[in-house]
Amino acid sequence: MTNEQTNPGKDAASVVVAATQLRKHYQTGAETVEALRGVDFRAERGDFVVIHGPSGSGKTTFLNMLGCIDYPTSGAVEIYGQDVATLSDGKLAELRRDKIGLVFQTFNLMPVLSTYENIEYPLLLQNVPRPQRRERVQKLIDAVGLTNEAGRRPNKLSGGQRQRVALARALITETHFVLADEPTGNLDTETSKRIMGIMKSLNENRDVAFVVVTHDPMVGEFARRTVEIRDGLLSTVTQGG
Repeated sequence: MTNEQTNPGKDAASVVVAATQLRKHYQTGAETVEALRGVDFRAERGDFVVIHGPSGSGKTTFLNMLGCIDYPTSGAVEIYGQDVATLSDGKLAELRRDKIGLVFQTFNLMPVLSTYENIEYPLLLQNVPRPQRRERVQKLIDAVGLTNEAGRRPNKLSGGQRQRVALARALITETHFVLADEPTGNLDTETSKRIMGIMKSLNENRDVAFVVVTHDPMVGEFARRTVEIRDGLLSTVTQGG
């Protein structure tokens, strides 16, 4: 199996994330587990990459590396051309906050905040003025179809609605790079298709790059590229348009 690569001739300015010879080893007692074994990968603006793989193949580890949630044993990760290994903890936190949208299977919404407030929260951390916050939040609430749920807290929303809140929150900083970990894992089939349709629309209309890790074969229908991860290596399975 070979590592996955894509379009090396494209303008480097369009690359949102690049991994070079990424390795991650874990020590469990006397045994060393190689979760990633020299992975090369990159995604550009407007990309939509779906990553499949069996349990234990390294999917979540790989996503955590790209999202700067965990650190590689060796190799490099660049976000918008910035080598994350050169950043202080404070600058790395700013990068995650401002440049990377994260969507989790468990939503990770704040239960005491409304739909509007959950989406707005990253902008408060950035000290964005209130008029700009209002404009940006309202546009995204409308885009994901939650206009009538703006004042509701997460416990009053369906699973699909909560996932849409999480998606809007991931995009509110106007990032062009979103990582999604099993975004349809807790949803029924019809709701899953609606969520993926929204993501695809944002991908096509706003040039947002999505990297999605999933067990759900339906998600692959929305991909521009489908990639398999197995034994800590990536390989391209299909190339879309």
